[in-house]
Amino acid sequence: MAVTKKLTKAIPSEKSSKAEQWDLEMTYENDSEGDATYYKSVFGHTAVAADGDFTAAAKSSFNLAALTAMCPVSRWDAVFASQVDSVITNPVVPPVPDSDFAVPSS
Repeated sequence: MAVTKKLTKAIPSEKSSKAEQWDLEMTYENDSEGDATYYKSVFGHTAVAADGDFTAAAKSSFNLAALTAMCPVSRWDAVFASQVDSVITNPVVPPVPDSDFAVPSS
């Protein structure tokens, strides 16, 4: 299972030329599109300086590592692994109805 993670959205909200909030989105993909084991999920998070998620600063001072550090990646890793397990690895197999079953007479 080759999982890739990519920060796909980072939108700052500014006040006095400083980013006070970031709306972040990370896309997870299992294997390659077209593969039988392909699965994709998108997670979002809002990081707020006033909540202690980061220190407000000019938006240009935030690099990929700093933005990624604001994301709850370990929680998303666990959720994505669970999704892949329940959808790809161990999918629920619904019961098959037997419409030819005859009701017993006694």
